[in-house]
Amino acid sequence: MLPLVKPYMAPANELMPEIEKILYSGYIAEGEAAWAFEDGFRTFIANPNTLAVQSGTAALHLALLLLNIGPNDEVISTPMTSEPTNTAIAITGAKVVWADVDPKTGLLDPNSVREKITERTKAIMLVHYAGMVCDMDAFNQLSAETGIPVIEDAAHALGAKYQGKLVGSNSRFTCFSFQAIKHMTTVDGGAIAFRNPEDLTPARKLRWFGLDKKVSRLENDITRAGYKYGINNLTGIIGQINLRHAQEIIDKYIANGRYYDEALKNIPGVTLVPYYAHTEPSYWLYTMKVENRDRFIQLMESIGVVASPLHHRTDTHSVFAASRCELPNMDEWYGKFVHIPCGWWVDEEAREKIADTIKKGW
Repeated sequence: MLPLVKPYMAPANELMPEIEKILYSGYIAEGEAAWAFEDGFRTFIANPNTLAVQSGTAALHLALLLLNIGPNDEVISTPMTSEPTNTAIAITGAKVVWADVDPKTGLLDPNSVREKITERTKAIMLVHYAGMVCDMDAFNQLSAETGIPVIEDAAHALGAKYQGKLVGSNSRFTCFSFQAIKHMTTVDGGAIAFRNPEDLTPARKLRWFGLDKKVSRLENDITRAGYKYGINNLTGIIGQINLRHAQEIIDKYIANGRYYDEALKNIPGVTLVPYYAHTEPSYWLYTMKVENRDRFIQLMESIGVVASPLHHRTDTHSVFAASRCELPNMDEWYGKFVHIPCGWWVDEEAREKIADTIKKGW
């Protein structure tokens, strides 16, 4: 079966000798290899105010901590995401407030967000789902008007662009994931990028128990308890090597996505997803709406291709019972959206076969 998601690893002859060096170097914890990856990723997204962390979830948690979000606070978010987006909010003690999605895209609707703002709203958590970028023109305006900071969950959106620039420096916080199946992996890991340089130092302390690594351990004073969210040298060296190939791999996702954008136009039963002004997706998944989704998935399976909605809508989990509300656009979207393989492992023959099969109907 042609999978929907698949990890990319650099060639063994390039990667394994470097891994072996780290494993037997006598220093496998956070050190030079980890910091070199962090520097490389900063360069890649063109934002020097960036920290590497253990996971995308850790990045989201750090953003919430820096905003001092806790019990009695509210964070407006989307149910159209993987669970960690919203469990990161839950562990702070804050309440998740669901806003509806745009039924054409499945992305958070800024008009619905505006309606959900209260005096307790401390942040807006938006998700560039499947590599599609949210309506950042509208969210930037909303944030400027209200003073409410935006946290961009860009776990799916490495390589996506807004106003011609890579996602990673627009909002106060942008959080990335390098978990196994993302555009680029460090096996597990993530990063948090800041628009404001002044957020970097407190975040660095929170990443390491509250200690300042630039000061001797014997002279440190913890003023706020932090977490063990740093990466290690093994993760760092995998990240360094895979980062060398990241743009090439992302370009393959984008090439396949753009092919589908053209090849799947005007097919009965298929509704393509529009992209917002000044945005360019990175197509981590190719997303569209289809009629009779179960039959569509069976059709893809019949030609050896995995198709799936992949993500369970987050607002149905019991942990968020207190947040439940009517989301009619989400209901509409959730019943029809589906993903087809779009990544680096999908060659021209495979994508043509998929498109030709869809054109025949199901």
